[in-house]
Amino acid sequence: MKRISILLNLLVVCLLLYSCKQTEVPNSNFKDQEKYTIYGYLLANQDQYSSFLQILQVGGLDKTLSAYNPGGKTHGYGYTLFLPDNTAVDDFIKGSDGQYNSLNDLLNDQPYCEALARYHILNKEVFTYDFPFGTFDQPNLSSDFLNVNFDVQPDTTYYKINNQARVIKANIKTSNGYIQVVGTMLKPIIVNSYGWLKKNAAFSIFTAALEATEWDKVINVDMKLEDQTLQPFTMLVEPDSVYHKRNINSLEDLEASISPGRTDYTNSSNPLNLFIGYHLLTGSHFLDNLAKNNTNYTTFADVPMAINGLGLDIAINKTKEIFVDENQDSTDYVGIYYDQSNVNTQSGAIHFVNQILKPQTPSRAIVDCQFWDEGLIANYRNTQWVGTLLIEDHSLLKNVKWNETKLIYVRSSESTETAWDKDYFLIEGNFTISYTIPKIIQGKYNVFLQAHFLNIANATVEVMMDGTKLGGLVDLSKGGNAGGGYWGYPGYKVGSVDFKKYENHTIEIKSLIPGRFIWDYIRFEPI
Repeated sequence: MKRISILLNLLVVCLLLYSCKQTEVPNSNFKDQEKYTIYGYLLANQDQYSSFLQILQVGGLDKTLSAYNPGGKTHGYGYTLFLPDNTAVDDFIKGSDGQYNSLNDLLNDQPYCEALARYHILNKEVFTYDFPFGTFDQPNLSSDFLNVNFDVQPDTTYYKINNQARVIKANIKTSNGYIQVVGTMLKPIIVNSYGWLKKNAAFSIFTAALEATEWDKVINVDMKLEDQTLQPFTMLVEPDSVYHKRNINSLEDLEASISPGRTDYTNSSNPLNLFIGYHLLTGSHFLDNLAKNNTNYTTFADVPMAINGLGLDIAINKTKEIFVDENQDSTDYVGIYYDQSNVNTQSGAIHFVNQILKPQTPSRAIVDCQFWDEGLIANYRNTQWVGTLLIEDHSLLKNVKWNETKLIYVRSSESTETAWDKDYFLIEGNFTISYTIPKIIQGKYNVFLQAHFLNIANATVEVMMDGTKLGGLVDLSKGGNAGGGYWGYPGYKVGSVDFKKYENHTIEIKSLIPGRFIWDYIRFEPI
């Protein structure tokens, strides 16, 4: 029910901000801020922001914030500066553990000043009314993605950037974007999820279990390296306080509880190894993403996780286990500590759960296969790249295979584009294309092909599932039939399947009458 409180507070904040349009700026000698650029505003208010102004100048970003945003590869419009006041910069220096003893020491470190300046500038102008409950859809100027949390207090709710910095003065409008004043200097994300846990003693039991099972060796990598093969992931973690409520006060207690009688913790069949792998979801999912879906998520263990984000709470493994607290109140799902979650690391998001999260066999759910498991596609989506890419090297995609016909990946910025995430694969002529989908719970499903229809240039195709023909011919020059997803292109029900095992399956589309095939995604709906 914590989520209800959060949403109510957010509603009040959004209504206030929307009605006010912009925050009053104390001690300013002019009323119309829009005649100033972001940089011009800082020059005019050096009594409050002189320290960060100097950081911008040393970092070489003064000219950037004096001009309009040209868009660049991510097509951002305007800028948003998360601006620390002088007190915030002073506190940052005091908390640097002796690395910097004064502002001059910091200014003498030009590379770090540039990194700091770039990290505080979002490649898009954003009014707080449009803040997400997760990551912004545009990166900052260091190509990282900032995220938004909400700090709920008894009398108000604050926006909090990267769970570090409250917005203390909002929506100062300038001619080239917005300024959001923050009470704490943001620190660039330089640690991965494992590194973050190691630095925070409140998660010592889970961290020790990561090390005992050697999952730390899998995830403790520098995600910035170009040759890095590990894709972003989401970590769900129990704080030590959750374990303590169940009389688990050490790694040894957890081992005895989860894996009694077995100490081969690095073995993938070991219960503790499975337990830790189950806490790692493929793909980086912030709370706003989880709140949009009711589906099964692939984990690093060989067991999927059911997360229903469509109710009042984000519910994990609902009805699979009953939890009773010290007041004898009960709940039938694992919940999330919203205020503390949405931690952003190099590896992806970290969220904190309020019960011990044990592997459970989930029920079937709607599964939309959108090619997120393809690292190339996930990277282009996460960096908000827009354009047309001819994929000539077949090794760039691990699960999508095609014949010698040209395969093109398209990501559009047009408001009229209706494909989910505004992207799709395009292949033409006499083609064969297949996709080995992520593992899906065994059972019966209706299969919907989400693709572009109603164009005479489109092909007529047949669909195969694991080598067996599925349904009849699909004439893409005509309309889709009833059903399919609520997002993206129309759905066409091509047939039904009965999967006997939890495993990967391969869908193949082959042209019988040559033409164009624009593929958005594939959907499986339980029967």
